[in-house]
Amino acid sequence: MRDPYTVLGVSKSADAAEIKKAFRKLAKKYHPDQSTDPKAKDKFAEVSAAYEILGDEKKRAAFDRGEIDAEGKPRFHGFEGFEQGMGGGGRRPGGGFESYEFNFGGRPGGQGFGTQGFDASDLFSDLFSGATSGRRSGRNQAPPRGEDVNANVTVSLADSVKGAKTRVTLPTGKTLEITVPAGIEDGKQIRLKGQGQPSPFGGETGDALVTVHVSKHPYFRVDGHDLRLDLPITLYEAVLGAKVNVPTLDGMVELNVPAGSNGGQTLRLRGKGLPSGDGKSGDLFATLRIVLPKEKEADPNLVTLMQEWEKSRPYHPRSDLT
Repeated sequence: MRDPYTVLGVSKSADAAEIKKAFRKLAKKYHPDQSTDPKAKDKFAEVSAAYEILGDEKKRAAFDRGEIDAEGKPRFHGFEGFEQGMGGGGRRPGGGFESYEFNFGGRPGGQGFGTQGFDASDLFSDLFSGATSGRRSGRNQAPPRGEDVNANVTVSLADSVKGAKTRVTLPTGKTLEITVPAGIEDGKQIRLKGQGQPSPFGGETGDALVTVHVSKHPYFRVDGHDLRLDLPITLYEAVLGAKVNVPTLDGMVELNVPAGSNGGQTLRLRGKGLPSGDGKSGDLFATLRIVLPKEKEADPNLVTLMQEWEKSRPYHPRSDLT
């Protein structure tokens, strides 16, 4: 095979991003399913083999050092160094070997044997087989998959609790109807398999990751799995006590306001919050807010009553703040 740098059309100083970009461009150009070039299949294979070398940091370094060739096979550098420590002998002037006696302690009796008929590949087979088998297994790997895409969708609080169907437009331009599962929390993602970018190399299509956002409710505030709201009540309901209707995600329910309730007091409705995932639900906390009539002028009877209270029954609700 040709020099992988030449095949991809990059310099030896090219960084990983440049190499990847060049490979993608050529792979897309020569992909057999897309190209009309009669030699596209061979060129695609050559481009893929070149990227197998340069796209792997360790293999690229080994190629640059001359340890492997353009096909990823180890280069054979001869038997330098055999002259030392081998029991006499050396290279002949013509480049051949003198008759050496090798002694391997692991053989029975430690007997030696001459170089005549000796196959050097036996000595290096373990070294070479590891490199070539790794390369063969690499070629059998599936082509890279397409890239994932990201999208966002906004649903109401009620829909996030009960589940709903909604439509989402993906970066690919495709619009899909998706199912938002019941109990999903704000910021969670839904994975749509095979709805991402196609692979330019014939691999699997990427996925679409849809982030679900829960819109703010007009009066509920989310607190973990609990819900909170401000509940307006009249002055006489606070003084005399009353049963008042309170909104929940399941509809209106009746809440008992005890006589003599203060503004800011919080009452609990158990199990009227958000699902917690264990078959249970959080609670709904209603904070009482005492509201006076909306008349432009204060009721004279109420004013007279409060003036009498101020004189006969003064009290200091802010004493703890001093």
